[in-house]
Amino acid sequence: MSNRFYHTHAQDYFNKTIKVDPSSFLLPLVEHLTPGSKVLDIGCGSGRDMLWLKERGFDCTGLERSPDLAALARDHTGLPVIEADFESYDFSLMNMDGLLLIGALVHLPHERFSPALSNILKALKPGGHALITMKQGQGRQEADDGRMFFLWEKGYLLSILKKMGLICLDFSVQTSQVRKTDTWMSLVLLKEFEQ
Repeated sequence: MSNRFYHTHAQDYFNKTIKVDPSSFLLPLVEHLTPGSKVLDIGCGSGRDMLWLKERGFDCTGLERSPDLAALARDHTGLPVIEADFESYDFSLMNMDGLLLIGALVHLPHERFSPALSNILKALKPGGHALITMKQGQGRQEADDGRMFFLWEKGYLLSILKKMGLICLDFSVQTSQVRKTDTWMSLVLLKEFEQ
């Protein structure tokens, strides 16, 4: 249902998320990048975060599974957006300085998280940085619109990321600006070595 939602409700999702100020969760990543850095926004949605980074001198590309959202993001930002599924896309030819995964992995059951993230990390050069946001909690949560979210506890998530060769440089928790009942963990990660 979650994937179908973004195909059938692209404009509604765009309208709900486009006005959110991403400064609070993007600034911790920006501290580790230099202007001109190449950043890939996985699950870029409306393109809001790419536009924020573009306006600060970063070279951004998006990746979005929903063709309608990808088109909206392109129109909104003037930036390239790849239409693809991050679980099967070949990232190995990319050489990015930064990755954004803002809510991109929240619909994946825990057993699919590591394989998907391992695939995505092929786009990031060693010494590169990634920003990941995940919903905090236990189990899973179904939203009113039918989307399923898989929740994470901090210790468990950090242990998985460490096994993947990622060092957590910054960790914070924020209440969602869209739904006040949601708590998001935000992690800035350093990719120490090639997997």
